[in-house]
Amino acid sequence: MSALLERPRTKTKTKGAGPSIVGTSLPQVNLLPPEVRAARGLRRTKRLLALVLLGTVALCALAWVFSLFEVSTAESDLETAQAETTRIQGQLADPKYAEVPLVLGALEANEKALPMAMATDVNWSEYIDAIAAVLPEGASIDNFTVAYATPMSGAPEPTDPLQGPSLGQIAFTGRSVTVPDTAEWLKALNSVPGFQDAWLASAAVTGDEENGDYYAFSSTVQVSEQALTHDYEPEDADAAAADESADDESTED
Repeated sequence: MSALLERPRTKTKTKGAGPSIVGTSLPQVNLLPPEVRAARGLRRTKRLLALVLLGTVALCALAWVFSLFEVSTAESDLETAQAETTRIQGQLADPKYAEVPLVLGALEANEKALPMAMATDVNWSEYIDAIAAVLPEGASIDNFTVAYATPMSGAPEPTDPLQGPSLGQIAFTGRSVTVPDTAEWLKALNSVPGFQDAWLASAAVTGDEENGDYYAFSSTVQVSEQALTHDYEPEDADAAAADESADDESTED
């Protein structure tokens, strides 16, 4: 018999395995001293700190350059404003501009006086239209008479002791072809915002050849502060009035 000689097979190395003797993996050991590993970590930390320091210095430099630019811009604006002020002062020194400060002072005084002068302003055309709108059917107005408070004089005294204080009174006369419903008419007048204490002074049958018989009436209505327009009050006064109204509403709630 003959024997077959075969070459012994070598085992394939496994990835990551260390050197082997007779197919057995040996454990790997890091023989570097701890001092060397610590020194390497310290060098990495120093490099990172150096990069952070360089970034901080760069940011500070950018902020410094930006502040220099802002200062330069502000100085340039200041010089421009000073030059413009000098030019205007030179113009005002000219005799032909001598009246400019006087005119500006007069305008300022008028602006301050306007809110006081128009403190009792009322849109009368709207209220005349409101009276005409609530007239009984078939009635018309012949004339109006208004007695009203002004900034220089107080409100007129009410003609009736049952009437409350008001800014003024509208008295008007008219005619109606039918007997007016007095209660409904006075109720309609009082429903108009800014009106109160409507009163029918008289109503009598009369007539003439041209118009025939009709009912002539005379009536009055008081004007309250709700009728004021407040169109000429300063903006800060309007804001204060709005805040006061809001406070009143919150208190009522």
